[in-house]
Amino acid sequence: MTQALNWQKSTFSGGAEGNACVEIADLRTGVAVRDSKDPAHGSLIFPPRAFSAFVETLKADTSHTTV
Repeated sequence: MTQALNWQKSTFSGGAEGNACVEIADLRTGVAVRDSKDPAHGSLIFPPRAFSAFVETLKADTSHTTV
């Protein structure tokens, strides 16, 4: 039996329809990530610690700007 995933977009999604981003889904054993423009193309699954480290690195990166 396949579990339906609860995909979520970032509140920073750009574009008129909010499709210029990735979506994530929380899994019991990790975090799934997919392209919001092409959700049928597949997803990547990361262990929770790796995904948390990635998000913390993004938060700490001051080289990017928000438009």
